[in-house]
Amino acid sequence: MAVYGIDLGTTYSCIACIDDVGRPTVLRNLEGSDTTPSVVYFEGPESTVVGQSAKDSAVLDPEGVVALIKRDMGEPVVRNFHGKPFTPEEISARVLRKLADDAQISGGHEVLDVVITVPAYFGLAERDATRKAGEIAGLRVLDVVAEPIAAALDYGALNAADNSDRAILVFDLGGGTFDTTVLTLHGTELKVVCTDGAKELGGSDWDDRIVLHLVEEFRTRYPDAGDPLADAQTETQLRKDAEEAKKSLSFRESYTVRVMHQGLVAPVELTRELMEELTRDLLDRTLDLTRRTVELARERGIDRFDDVLLVGGSTKMPAVAQRLNEEFGFEAKLHNPDLAVARGASLYALDRALYVISTGEVSLDKVPTVPDLGPISHKPYEISTVASRGYGVKCWDPDTDRDYVSHLVHANDGLPASVTEDFFTTAANQRQVHVQVMEQAGSVESEELDHNAAVADGMLDIPPGKPRGFPIQIAFTLNSSGLLDVVATEGQSGKELRMTVQIGGMTEEAVEDARVSLSRERVS
Repeated sequence: MAVYGIDLGTTYSCIACIDDVGRPTVLRNLEGSDTTPSVVYFEGPESTVVGQSAKDSAVLDPEGVVALIKRDMGEPVVRNFHGKPFTPEEISARVLRKLADDAQISGGHEVLDVVITVPAYFGLAERDATRKAGEIAGLRVLDVVAEPIAAALDYGALNAADNSDRAILVFDLGGGTFDTTVLTLHGTELKVVCTDGAKELGGSDWDDRIVLHLVEEFRTRYPDAGDPLADAQTETQLRKDAEEAKKSLSFRESYTVRVMHQGLVAPVELTRELMEELTRDLLDRTLDLTRRTVELARERGIDRFDDVLLVGGSTKMPAVAQRLNEEFGFEAKLHNPDLAVARGASLYALDRALYVISTGEVSLDKVPTVPDLGPISHKPYEISTVASRGYGVKCWDPDTDRDYVSHLVHANDGLPASVTEDFFTTAANQRQVHVQVMEQAGSVESEELDHNAAVADGMLDIPPGKPRGFPIQIAFTLNSSGLLDVVATEGQSGKELRMTVQIGGMTEEAVEDARVSLSRERVS
């Protein structure tokens, strides 16, 4: 048994571990590839197919195939197959199960203890859903870690001999998500300065633009033909062709797609220049987010970057490095774009396992096994990170009759964060206060209710006979793993309301039922 790092990606996933000489090593799947498409095909009631075979099946049975499920993590949505509902956690668990099973065959060791990566801007719900997906897959999730941190750990391992202070910008554009993060690295001390990102911005959006162009060209040539996007099989084939065209145009200047629908064929030539024109606004969005991150980093004392790392398969598009150079003067370089996150996660998994073993932090029936590195000296990384979103409480202004959110923890505050603020009752003889915990939902912090989401609530009792303005103290403590503790205290007796924020979604009983169900299912 060993410990593993898993990059659970929107379009492709990867698993790695630390080998016997202390190097992060990617384990190939049974198809011989380093990465596995994050695609699930519900072939039958007791049988699912994951990976490339599932992706290929989408052309023949598109209604039975799920892709891009990572974009739904933390959302209360279900999909139905063969008369049974499946949550995003359950679907993601099948990807994780495939990765674990293949890694066990490839590496020869049981896969149990893992760290799973998440985008830096994932909130409490998404992180909780990711952890539960791992549990459903029968894995013991030691932690979840932000993808840019994992990429920086891989970078640090490859540059271990350099102990100078380095400021790093990680530009992570994957198949379905984007984030940009500034970190500092000194030896084994890694600190996240600030981060930003978008949940639905990635290579699949480039594919969508190419598909629309292909359809438009087809309609121009065959105006009386039906809509290709109205046919599920044709649409699936178009998306497959669009992805292949995008990848090919990263190293070719032109590529021709044969659009076929209703017995008609339209060869459509795509050029790299045309693709860049069709998708310019998408790349502009990543640059806007990067600009916001760079400006915040500058306010925090980081005015230059020793390295700009391109991570995620979509950064292979030449326009990415070119535009970063034009807009910021960055000499960005590809850093294991498909593998860096999994490799770094395996380093974090080793450190996390060593910590669990040394502290007994968790009661385990099986203690994690780490590789015997013999004479190799391994010094764990010291990691400090920041809040991905703001957290606060819902308030009411009696003078204006307006509800709003007062944030205690702000996006990019250093973690762990512990903040205490004073609040007051809004009416005389008030016997209870409804404490409603809110999480920033928009791209920027806002006190507007519509720009936040409720994640927990509780009632705090107030002694009788108290006037309006009776004091209440609320404390937020957010740790580096994204666990939020809330304590509300009334000002006379010190009576408390305590909440450890556990996001809704699947209950522990539902997770266990799903785990048992999946253990009986054939996943290939």
